[in-house]
Amino acid sequence: MLGIVISRADRASVNIGEQLLALADWTVETDERRPDADGGGDVYRLEDVELREFETRHLELEAVDAVFDDPDLLVFASKHAGETGKLLTAHHTGNFGPAEYGGEDGSFARAAPNAHAAVVKALARHAPGDYDAGMECTHHGPTDIDTPSMFVEVGSAEPQWDDPDPARAVAKAILELRGVAADAPWENGARRHLVGFGGGHYVPRFERVVRETDWSIGHIGADWALEAMGEPDPDVLRAAFEASGAAYALLDDDRPELASTIESLGYRVVGETFARETTGVPLSTVEGVEDALGRIDEGIRLGDPAADHEGPLAVLDLPADLLEEVQGIDPDRARAAVRRRAVGFETVEGGTKLGGRVALSTKGARSSIVDEFAEILATKYESVERTDDAVVARERAFDPEKAATLGVPEGPAFGKLSAGQPVEVDGRTIDPDVVHVDREHRFPL
Repeated sequence: MLGIVISRADRASVNIGEQLLALADWTVETDERRPDADGGGDVYRLEDVELREFETRHLELEAVDAVFDDPDLLVFASKHAGETGKLLTAHHTGNFGPAEYGGEDGSFARAAPNAHAAVVKALARHAPGDYDAGMECTHHGPTDIDTPSMFVEVGSAEPQWDDPDPARAVAKAILELRGVAADAPWENGARRHLVGFGGGHYVPRFERVVRETDWSIGHIGADWALEAMGEPDPDVLRAAFEASGAAYALLDDDRPELASTIESLGYRVVGETFARETTGVPLSTVEGVEDALGRIDEGIRLGDPAADHEGPLAVLDLPADLLEEVQGIDPDRARAAVRRRAVGFETVEGGTKLGGRVALSTKGARSSIVDEFAEILATKYESVERTDDAVVARERAFDPEKAATLGVPEGPAFGKLSAGQPVEVDGRTIDPDVVHVDREHRFPL
């Protein structure tokens, strides 16, 4: 069940509440067990939604989830204030350092990473044309909420708070959370949740991950929040991971001490490449490839078969000389040949060049890679033949030594002969055939 918190002390919240009530056929019940100011009185319900109103500002509410009838997800419809223009935004609540605006020091409400990712995308779909939609880092209270929760907001000043159009957009985005799980499903002992560290308040890198991968973000400690925490505090960091349901951390910048502390707690620090490479790939397959070849953040990449792979992997070496040659001819096609057939593969030089090892579903996939490598060779050589133990490429090549023996000077004449054109030297015509030789290149398999 989705619980929606409206604060009468927040004019944007009241506006969003009015739009929510206008968008659906709600029933109204009376809760006489508690005062109207504390969520009692009129309670608005849909089959799977409960909306309650409070006099108190959102960030000052305590244990508000206990007021609702066993919610799975709690949304605070609220306002955003700042110098950010017309903005719809969503964020989780908590404090990496001292609690200056509600909640407890070093404490976090239970995040809703999967639902948060869904609402960020919904805000972008529904935002009026002159509004941006985005994410914020974790900030302010309340923190004593065990139910997964988040703030969804209209910003960033009074004209926007009173405008029905952005309020309606937020209301639509909130109602689209009906039936959306707060958390991503379990996979291989973990969820596709990340805790974010670093960057500015509006976290563009983490927003990019949410929009463009199938990973979601729980709590985010922006630069200012980490400065408020001071030295990496293991207790605070552990609380952020537990409240995010996460086993992975994504750092916006290089923070060796923070990364070391996180990993000492048993969590894994990954990069944005990890999130992109593993999108659509079962985490069990990711683990299998990394066990076989090494970590994605160290240059391992996932191929097209990874999305559907099940079972064991065969780790094999690609033919080194052949690999080097085809990468010199057409590196993009060579990489595509490997990506189409390998569950995982090694790269070097910052991920720009294929390495030598591949993880395959079957050993036959290596043969298919070699076949396409032979096709790449054929774009350069006159003939290419595959034998049991090698790929043999043959070419008719210009021989500079023969040309020099015939008195041909280096320079333009060499170029013409190499291109198959005759040249005149001391009144003699030198035919290109006499300065070409047949060469054979063997690439062992």
